[in-house]
Amino acid sequence: VQLVESGGGLVQAGGSLRLSCRASGAILSVFNAVDMGWYRQAPGKQRELVATITSDRETNYADSVKGRFAISRDNSKRMVYLQMNSLKPEDTAVYFCDAPGQQWGQGQGTQVTVPG
Repeated sequence: VQLVESGGGLVQAGGSLRLSCRASGAILSVFNAVDMGWYRQAPGKQRELVATITSDRETNYADSVKGRFAISRDNSKRMVYLQMNSLKPEDTAVYFCDAPGQQWGQGQGTQVTVPG
C-alpha cells in the first residue's frame, strides 16, 4: 500500500484548504480496520501529530488545531481528508498521512504555506 497526499497550496491567513490522502492498493477490509492520521513537519522542527481517526471514526486533534481542523475518512474510496479552516502562518508545514502500525509506503507529503 502506498499513501499519496494532495491538496496543499498557498493560502492567506484565515483561509481554508482540504487535504486528501489516498491509500493506493489497500484492500477495503484492511483499510476499514486501520486507524489513520495526519502529521506535519515544519522547517527545522520535529514531525508532529495533527489529527487521528480510528476505524470507528473517533477523532483526536492536537490542541493547536482543535476547532479549526477536521479529519474524516471515506473507506469506500480508501481516502482520508483533513479540512483546515482559519489557517494561520504557524500551520505552514509539509503534511503527511500515516497509518500507525502499518508497514505502508510513506508519501511525499503535501506543502501547506500560510504567509505571515
